[in-house]
Amino acid sequence: MSEFSDLLDVELSSSKVRERVERAKLRILTIDIENSPNIAHVWGLFKQNVSLSQLQESARTISFAAKWYGEPEVQFYSEYHHGHQAMVEAAWKLVNEADMVVGYNSKNFDMKHLNREFLEAGLGPVSSYKDIDLLQAARSRFRLTSNKLDYVAGVLGLGSKTAHEGHSLWVKCMAGDPDAWERMKEYNMQDVVLTEKVYDALRPWIKGHPHMGLFLGKNSGCPNCGSDNARPAGVAMAIVTAYNEYRCMDCQYTYRSTRRVDAGKLSTRRIIGN
Repeated sequence: MSEFSDLLDVELSSSKVRERVERAKLRILTIDIENSPNIAHVWGLFKQNVSLSQLQESARTISFAAKWYGEPEVQFYSEYHHGHQAMVEAAWKLVNEADMVVGYNSKNFDMKHLNREFLEAGLGPVSSYKDIDLLQAARSRFRLTSNKLDYVAGVLGLGSKTAHEGHSLWVKCMAGDPDAWERMKEYNMQDVVLTEKVYDALRPWIKGHPHMGLFLGKNSGCPNCGSDNARPAGVAMAIVTAYNEYRCMDCQYTYRSTRRVDAGKLSTRRIIGN
């Protein structure tokens, strides 16, 4: 009971992670893009097969917001405020500097669209980084009623996305409406702030998170937050080997050691989950 009480007292303290990130000079970029829709001539509204000859204008990135973890500033660039090429170049420079990129559906949406923009702008690939897609983490670890960012943030008590008028906001922005662009800017920037908050909350649940300890020059400690504050949590059993398991007392992530346990000394057996 005392151990459980201690866990209840553990603060999911993002301030400790920020201190370690700063000490390691680790660059974690949270990013969110907004795209224009594809525009095409269609003959109906249901189950349309749109050929390339019907396509009038392809989707493009019209804005993005980004934030370095631990820093208060949220950066915003758009084709309206900066021009399309300058916006794309700004995105390339930020991603190129990042060690990790955090997003919501970033692997299949944001980063693929940005890579297309980089290709079309003749910028070439950015330097390697680790992509932390929170949508994939939510889908793989939980059975939530909805996996949308707004719902997940609401369930966690972290706030909500900025409300807007819907599709017509994009139409107004593409027409150059300055008031619409101010609403788009607010909406885009709030998504980044919300995504970083969700990252803090989901960090102990993320499997395959880049090992934070390595950026601090060590092989030990919690992989997901870099803390050395851990306690034994039993033994994790693989197929033919066993490892001591530990629970991080800063973020509550459970992880196994790299050293094998002598089979003759096993007293507690826990199976490593998928």
